[in-house]
Amino acid sequence: MEISQMLLPEFEFEMKKTRAILERVPEGKQDYKPHEKSMPMGKLAAHTARLPEFAKYIVELPGMEVTEQKHPPLVMESRQQLLADFDAAAQQARAAITGASDEDWQKKWKFTFKGKPIMDESRWLTYRGMFLNHLVHHRAQLGVYLRLNDVPLPGTYGPSADDTMGF
Repeated sequence: MEISQMLLPEFEFEMKKTRAILERVPEGKQDYKPHEKSMPMGKLAAHTARLPEFAKYIVELPGMEVTEQKHPPLVMESRQQLLADFDAAAQQARAAITGASDEDWQKKWKFTFKGKPIMDESRWLTYRGMFLNHLVHHRAQLGVYLRLNDVPLPGTYGPSADDTMGF
C-alpha cells in the first residue's frame, strides 16, 4: 500500500473531528483568553482552521523557513468564514497528499526558524509531527476554551460528556 493511501484515512478522520470543534466556536468571543499568556480564541480557531495548509506545504515545498513565509493575519471574522477557510485548506491538503508518491514522502524536509532547524526529517515524519500532531494539539486547546465558555463539546476519540452521538 502506498504511503498516501495509508495516511488518507487518518487525515479524513482528523479533519472531520477538527471541523466538529470549529463548528462550535462561538461568535463574539474571539478575544477570549483563559490566561494572559494564552492566544485569543479567534486567533487559535483561525490557526487551527488553516493548519491543513501546512500539510500541503510539507508535501509540495522542499522545505520552509518560518520567517520567510508571508501569510495574511489569522483572523476569525465569523464561524462561516472559519469553516470555509478550513474546508478549502483541507481540500487542498487532501489533493496534495493524494498526489504524493512514496518517493516524495521519503524525501527530507527541513523546517527552520531564523536558520535554525526545527525539524529535518522525512516528509512523512514531518507531516505526522509538525502537521497532524500540531493540529490535534491546537484542537484540544480549543476544546478547553470551549469548555470554559460552557460550549458543549463533540466527541473526538469517543463520546464527550456533552455529545455521545458525535463519535
